[in-house]
Amino acid sequence: MEVKTTALPGVLVLKPRRFADSRGYFVETYNQRGLAEAGVSAQFVQDNQSFSAKAGTIRGLHFQLPPAAQTKLVRALRGSIFDVAVDLRQGSPTFGRWIGETLTASGGEQLLIPRGFAHAFCTLEDDAEVAYKVDDFYAPKCDSGLIWNDPDLSIDWPIDPASVILSDKDAKLGSFKAFASPFRYEAASP
Repeated sequence: MEVKTTALPGVLVLKPRRFADSRGYFVETYNQRGLAEAGVSAQFVQDNQSFSAKAGTIRGLHFQLPPAAQTKLVRALRGSIFDVAVDLRQGSPTFGRWIGETLTASGGEQLLIPRGFAHAFCTLEDDAEVAYKVDDFYAPKCDSGLIWNDPDLSIDWPIDPASVILSDKDAKLGSFKAFASPFRYEAASP
């Protein structure tokens, strides 16, 4: 597995090896031992999948609050997405910063988003399917999020903001400035 670090420590782009022949390809999309070798200790307990009919659909910025915070491992099953992580960890040198990565079904890229980060994605094609693993179960009382177009975050979405498709829930999410983050940064020891 190819592992690429990002500008947000802990957020990784993973690209599993594909074995192709005349029939198509085989890929091992998840391997706990391989992730452990890359420094990932998450034990995934739930798989989620979404389908978005239209390009320009944004889902997020979502996260779960402690004690049910989640690490996510995200990939596109069909089409492509612009996947975003925002650092919500108080005391982090990258607090309030975001990264965005394009994930494609054809390329097989995955984004690992640790606990303490908000997550969102924007579909870049019609009929996009996304799957992600989480390391804690869905907990409605811990469900939270931030508005996708928060001016303090200034996420550079690759679509026309006037054409964004949102759920009613996502259209009402709060601002980053008003969010009192319970997440704390823990620097890695030398």
